[in-house]
Amino acid sequence: MAVAAPISPEHIAIVKATAPVLKEHGVAITTLFYENMIAAHPELKNTFSMSNQNSGAQPRALATAVFAYASYVDDLGKLKAAVERIAHKHESLNVQPEQYPIVGKHLLEAVAAVLGDACTSEIGEAWTAAYAALADIFINREQQLYAAHANWPNWRRFKIQQKIQETSEITSFYLVPEDGAPLPLFLPGQYISLQVFVPQMGHMQPRQYSLSEAPRSDYYRISVKKEKGRKIGIPGLISNLLHDNYKEGDVLELTAPAGEFFVNPKEDESKPIVLISAGVGLTPMISILNSDVNASSRRPISWIHGVHSSEVRAFSNHIRDTCAKDVKNSINATLFVTSPQERDIEGVDYHFAGRVDLSKLDPKSGLFLDDANAEYYICGPYVFMIDMEKYLVGAGVGTERIHLEVFGTGN
Repeated sequence: MAVAAPISPEHIAIVKATAPVLKEHGVAITTLFYENMIAAHPELKNTFSMSNQNSGAQPRALATAVFAYASYVDDLGKLKAAVERIAHKHESLNVQPEQYPIVGKHLLEAVAAVLGDACTSEIGEAWTAAYAALADIFINREQQLYAAHANWPNWRRFKIQQKIQETSEITSFYLVPEDGAPLPLFLPGQYISLQVFVPQMGHMQPRQYSLSEAPRSDYYRISVKKEKGRKIGIPGLISNLLHDNYKEGDVLELTAPAGEFFVNPKEDESKPIVLISAGVGLTPMISILNSDVNASSRRPISWIHGVHSSEVRAFSNHIRDTCAKDVKNSINATLFVTSPQERDIEGVDYHFAGRVDLSKLDPKSGLFLDDANAEYYICGPYVFMIDMEKYLVGAGVGTERIHLEVFGTGN
């Protein structure tokens, strides 16, 4: 974690003392903060997911983050993982240092407005210092991330070369850079941000999508699930727009790959990995799997995936073929289907009926629980990921070996 400007012991004590108050009033503070900041700077509508704003998810997530910061302001090492995740998200959204004073101004004003007379000058000074220290951490880390993509400093135009329907819900988009320059290689599991114009809103909206293919220099692939788009009460959310309105030859804008959820194929290939996914959460896992295969790795891999039905099971043939061609016998895939159809054959089309249940896996060959070096990667709905993590922790896996891909607001 980058080194922050020092906060005085007096300010630290005050910030920690206000943590319970922030927990109680946090959502009111962050809701007012976003309302005032976006009203004063409407250009930020192009940066924030307005569906998360309107649903209240973003204010709730920020309130949780502010409370965590107040609680651990004297021990920021405990927030290292969260800071890294947020810094990567900021990089993917092209957040710049000059935007931090804007955030600080409106956040501190919201604290004062909600707390009223309880927000003394001492509390205001302490939180001003605390925010400045946190902003320094993010700015420094984000500048490091930007430096790694110095030749790709902003949004870059990509053409949709191919659009392939994988299932009734998931479509893959093969994206090539309009400028023709070679693409930087990313780490398998990482994502890109793309932005499109949403007619109903009248401005751009960004979203993050995992790259669903091994790193290549000629194209990137994302595989997008068509969501219902009901959160903000209007049709045409990003996934719907991509599925319905964008065709081969159309242009999208992307930022460089980012994210702290990845497997480095050059690491010790004797270290086993367990990939656990549900639904469209398989997309970063496909990238990880393909990368290891392309690198001729001998790394043991167990992939556990869950889908509602075989009709929405993307890349099934590819996964089956990959396992069949694995002469090293190091790759194992297990499929859970919540509602198998009559034509589905157990042991062929799926392995277990029902939702993903890790207790049905062999502890050694399916979960590598006997190997203290095994790493676990989980992607899917948030509650699913928490349930999987809870099981692994209960089975003796340390949280430092469990990696979650948290999209949305990053709760």
